[in-house]
Parts: sequence; C-alpha cells; structure tokens
Amino acid sequence: MTTAQTAAHQHMRTVWWQTANPAPDTQPLLNASKVDVAIIGAGFTGLTAALHLVRRGARVTILEAETIGSGASGLNAGFVVPNFAKADPTAVVGKLGGERGHRLLEMIGKGADRVYATIRENGIACDAEQVGWMHVAHSEKMLGILERRAEAWRALGRPVRMLDATEARRRASLRHNAGALIDDSGGTLHPLNYAYGLAGAAMNAGAVIHEGAAVQAVERSGNGWRLTSGKSTIDADTVLLCTNASDQGVARRLGRIVVPLRVYQIATAPLDTATARRISPDRNPVADTRANLFTFRLDRNNRLISGGMSMLPVGAEPRMARMIAGRLQAELGLQCLPVIESIWRGTAAMTTDFLPHVYEFGPRFIGGIGCNGRGIALTAMLGEVLADVASGAPLDALPIPQASPRALPFRSFAAAAPSVAIAQARWQDRRQGL
Repeated sequence: MTTAQTAAHQHMRTVWWQTANPAPDTQPLLNASKVDVAIIGAGFTGLTAALHLVRRGARVTILEAETIGSGASGLNAGFVVPNFAKADPTAVVGKLGGERGHRLLEMIGKGADRVYATIRENGIACDAEQVGWMHVAHSEKMLGILERRAEAWRALGRPVRMLDATEARRRASLRHNAGALIDDSGGTLHPLNYAYGLAGAAMNAGAVIHEGAAVQAVERSGNGWRLTSGKSTIDADTVLLCTNASDQGVARRLGRIVVPLRVYQIATAPLDTATARRISPDRNPVADTRANLFTFRLDRNNRLISGGMSMLPVGAEPRMARMIAGRLQAELGLQCLPVIESIWRGTAAMTTDFLPHVYEFGPRFIGGIGCNGRGIALTAMLGEVLADVASGAPLDALPIPQASPRALPFRSFAAAAPSVAIAQARWQDRRQGL
C-alpha cells in the first residue's frame, strides 16, 4: 500500500469520516495559472491562511495531495486546547525572553476563542462545544504544579481557574482526580466538519482548492515561484507550505524538521445517557497529568473518544484498541469494556523545543509547523500568522519564532524517541501504582 493509499485508508476509518457532512466541491487542476499566493496543504493551517488572504483581496490557490482534511486535521480527537502540551508560560518566557515570549503566549491563548469565533461567523456545522478544557491532576504533587500554571495563565488575562477535588470529580469521574485546571475557552468539535467548513468559507470568499494535486516541485521563476503538480503548473508570488510531518515530496521540507509522533485513536459505541452524564455531566474534554497521559471526550452521540501511543508500531492497531478501551473502562468506572466502533492512527508533528516555528525556504516561500498535539487551536493562529507573512509582515515581527529549515540531525533515530518515552512513561506510572 502506498503512503497516499495508507493516508486515505486511515481517513476513511475515522468516526469523523463516518459522520461527516458532505465534502465541499473542489476543482480539478487542469491548466496553468497565476496567483498571488499558492498554499500547499488543505488542512486547518492552509485553509485558515487562505480564508484570511482572500478576504484581504489576494488571489489564492490551495493544492492538496489527497482530500481536504485527509491528514492530521481530520485524524485528531477534536480537542480545542489553547495552550502548549509541554511548555509552561514561565518556560516559554525563559526561552524566548519577556517581550517575545509574552507575544507568543498571548497568541496561543487566543487560539480557542478564535476557532469558535470563526465557526460562528461562517456558520460552520461541526458540533462545536466551547464548554471548557480540563487538565486533571492525578496526584497532590501535580495539583500544585497545575495551580502554578493556572496562576501564570491568569496573569496573562486568560480564563483559567482551578477546580477543587469535589468539583473536578463531579465534572470528570476519573479514579485519580485530586483537582483540575480548567480553561473555559477550550472545548471540542468535529474536526473533519470544521475543515470542510473552513474550505467552504474560503471558496465562498474566492479561494480555489485543488484536491488530488500533489506538488512535485517548487522552483524559482522570475521574482516568484513555479509549482509543478502532474502536468500542470501554478506561478505564485508567495508560497506557503502548510503540511504536517510527511516526508513525501515537497512536504518533506517541513517533515524532516520535526519528530513524527504516531497517535492511535478510538471511538466507542454511543454510551447510554445516564452513563454519559455520570462521567462527564458538563461534557468537558479531559486530559490528566500522568506520564502516560489519559484523555477522553464525548462526541455528539455520546461516543467516547480516547487515544494513546504504542511502543511498537507493528500490529499496533488491534493491540492499542484493546488497551485504550481497557483504560476507559478502568479510569471511568464503566461496567463493561466499551464496544469499539472505529480505530485510526494520526501523526503529530513535534518540535524539539515543543514550540511552533516558521521557516523560510527562500524569498517569500514560508512554512509553519509545530502544533505538538494542539493542532486545532494553534492552527487558527498559525494560519493567520502565515497570512500576515504573505501580506508583507516581516518574519522578525511575528509572534511565532523563526527557526532554521535544516533537517533534524539523526532524524531516523529521533523518530524512535517517542517509543522510548512511552516505555519510560508506563514504567514511571507503574512505579506510582497508577
């Protein structure tokens, strides 16, 4: 099976594809054309950038190798989380300095509100629920860490607060729950329908999207760039590379910079109403603080959505499906093992410092990556930042720091690092009796 076939196969197996709205009608790429901005990748980042640019009057074409949302944008769990997975506010400021660090934090904190505002403004039907995202402390020690984190975000004006153990357990019936941080701007959505809605809004505003248009080459042409896809070419003043961790074709320019993290997701059969209300009465999406973290959320039909990572990729899907379902039963006190309706695998792009970055591959040829598991909220801002670049904003004025586009040294070894980290996380949790 080719890489493209594998991606399409995974896409069709998700609960999101099975419950999606009709996909937008796009145009086949048949002829040469000239545009202001060519965007490679029709995921959240590329679609968001296109929407901003066409509303500023730019002529925009998006080239997508597969279909809208067929990559990471349609393969995630639909959590909308406006913060960093691995970096506290104090760590960000320590790394980037006060001025630059606070600009990045301010941008990140706006992500969830920006997602839901875009959904409302464009009438996107994607089961959006801005009910607040919960980060549950599995121990008293981690509760103190979350309290300091909440204080840092509140100092930046974010709607972040702490829930005591009683309230946290009412909202999320986890067996290890000492209290929780809640960000009221977070929530959930149907990621594929969100991508479809962004695509529809961009096309209604004037963008052109070509699916099945893999870009084989991007080369200088006069003062701009020429993109080659099959027998067709597109000339553009600016190119935005908005792909994920792929190592195929032009997308490899970004993929070789990051560590690919394979994440397995499952969707259960719908729960009965009483069980759904018991485990999540306010429908908050949840993650805990264990090294081998546990997450869950409900979809519109009360299916449980949860995920995990495998140490060994060979034959991982059935093994991971059983493991994730077993964790759901144990952590949420379910009477029986939940029935699994679908399982799929996605790839998250992890940067070595766990922060997003922009990259310059040539004059007005820019890429952005590094959501580090926060793809929905962060792409709302990353797409806007890339639109600013295409509109003339200098790179050193952006809230997202620029980094070198050089390939990650020893990337093949780095790609194996997550497996080692998973093994260590499970061992650490077992030592603590979790």
